[in-house]
Amino acid sequence: MKLTTDQWRGHLAMLLFSALVAGSFSLGHIVANEIAPAAINAVRFVLAGIVMGLFVMAGPGFKREHFASPWRYLVLGGLFGLYFVLMFEGLKTAKPISAAAVFTLMPMMAAGFGWLLLRQITTKRMALALTIAAFGALWVIFKGDLAALYRLDVGRGEVIYFIGCISHAIYTPMVRKLNRGESAVTFSFGVLVAGSILLVVVGARDLLATNWSDLPWIVWATLGYLVIFSTASSFVLLQYATLRLPSAKVMAYSYLTPSWVILIEAMIGNGLPGAIVLAGVAATIIALFLLLKDEAPS
Repeated sequence: MKLTTDQWRGHLAMLLFSALVAGSFSLGHIVANEIAPAAINAVRFVLAGIVMGLFVMAGPGFKREHFASPWRYLVLGGLFGLYFVLMFEGLKTAKPISAAAVFTLMPMMAAGFGWLLLRQITTKRMALALTIAAFGALWVIFKGDLAALYRLDVGRGEVIYFIGCISHAIYTPMVRKLNRGESAVTFSFGVLVAGSILLVVVGARDLLATNWSDLPWIVWATLGYLVIFSTASSFVLLQYATLRLPSAKVMAYSYLTPSWVILIEAMIGNGLPGAIVLAGVAATIIALFLLLKDEAPS
């Protein structure tokens, strides 16, 4: 089936999204034990909301009808805020590549929630791709150790992050379900503002307990990256693609995340994983091509 212009743009948006998200795994692992997850993400959402607000004013502008039924933004902001907090909590102990592998389980979950919430159909090829990717992700998470898989010997950080990924997987179809014609930047602004309110309330104790003046420079550098690239930009890209592609296909690009993380980890001097782990990553890439080849109706 020939892709429409909107579908091509959706795919390009998710390609860039996968690259931007990958950077947060390596940086998040470095700073996870330097600052409380709720504190850094509360500041991240507030600053990203300001950036997004400037985008809205420079573009479509604010209209009263865009903020009808504000509960929609609270639901989505809560889901995404929970994902980010649990991601940083998990990265305290989980390795970046392992966490990125957990991230690749989201398309299968997104397909399930897409059917439950939107009745989006998963074709046979999509189901095959999701199965291959899940196998590849588990292979990476358990480092090719079948005995560890049999015992479900998985790290605490991976388990915590997996719970966060469930929240993210629900978020994807919920965007389409709750959007009422708002543009990507306007809708993202509403989600960020709602998420900011929730995170500031929930993380108030951590915010007050953090000695902001004594934080190492890498925390501030990470915060800058998270605000500009991993939150504001990726929010827009995700909203844009979600309104043009099926939920499972949107999240298919998470299959590229382990590959991006491997490249980043190698660039910062952490070396390459063993061949056994790379075999699992290869499986996720195969799944990506299988899933993208099947252009099922959205």
